[in-house]
Amino acid sequence: MKAICVFCGANFNGDPVLKEAVEQLATVMAARDIALVFGGGKVGVMGLIADTMIANGGKTIGVIPQFLMDKEVGHTGLTELHIVENMHQRKQMMNDLCDGIIMLPGGFGTLEEFFEVLTWLQLGLHQHPVGVLNVNGFYDNLLKQMDVMVEQRFLKQANRDLVITSADPVELVSLMSNFIAKPDEVWFRDRNLT
Repeated sequence: MKAICVFCGANFNGDPVLKEAVEQLATVMAARDIALVFGGGKVGVMGLIADTMIANGGKTIGVIPQFLMDKEVGHTGLTELHIVENMHQRKQMMNDLCDGIIMLPGGFGTLEEFFEVLTWLQLGLHQHPVGVLNVNGFYDNLLKQMDVMVEQRFLKQANRDLVITSADPVELVSLMSNFIAKPDEVWFRDRNLT
């Protein structure tokens, strides 16, 4: 992988374990010459991972909509900063610039970005590995909900298996490096509820 897109929070809760994991991820990416593609913000977890990448000599590529630049949350010390018109263009460009995607802890925006690119993978619109850095069990309930979706036949196991998960940044990047996408694009055929 030459570039990993990271979806993460524009807030940071001060958790030292999360801080260490984010810094470790950035350090591993910089050491392996993997560029960071992210939302372009200087605040929250976004700012933390970008600043750590910069401190380790890594390449940083931000993609931010104009309205967020106008609010002065854009990071101005990046290798590249792309300013786009809207949130959809942001996601599309971030996906186009990377060959892997990792979700770190965050809020609604982080989940929305993650599930859109995961859906794109399921539909065969890209082949990027999609990972979850599950620091301190932050996403345990979300991952369990995915299992419930499989149990209730709203999600196929093959598509659930597209989500690569680890609490260890080094392991997650390694797992993603060996990923081969095998989505199941066939819908459930049995419409009977019995």
